[in-house]
Amino acid sequence: MRQAFHTLTIATRGKGLYEFTADVRAWIGREQFEAGLLSCFCRHSSASLLINENADPDVRADLAAFFERIAPETGAYAHEAEGPDDMPAHIRTALTQSHLSIPVRGGSPMLGVWQGLYLFEHRRAPHRRE
Repeated sequence: MRQAFHTLTIATRGKGLYEFTADVRAWIGREQFEAGLLSCFCRHSSASLLINENADPDVRADLAAFFERIAPETGAYAHEAEGPDDMPAHIRTALTQSHLSIPVRGGSPMLGVWQGLYLFEHRRAPHRRE
């Protein structure tokens, strides 16, 4: 079985969902994988990964609004080392995931018609996420 590793860097502009499906499809194509298992891992504790709908932008807006309600920056948190968005970002990461496994068949990730891969940035400031 052949394996390949790649680091994808996503520049964020602050909180939000950043789709990277096209980047993954392009990498699978360059590597010429026909079948296998794609593992995506986020190396950060204040950003996470999601598979979600990529057709209607209202889905992204509703997800962002939901996480603002359940982990607000105005909470009474002991951990505020990097500002008021620090601990809420860690909570949002804990409620989502840092790893995705996606089957690959026919040289393409086996995502549903409306599914996309997202990095979910939980901090206000721009970051470079791997």
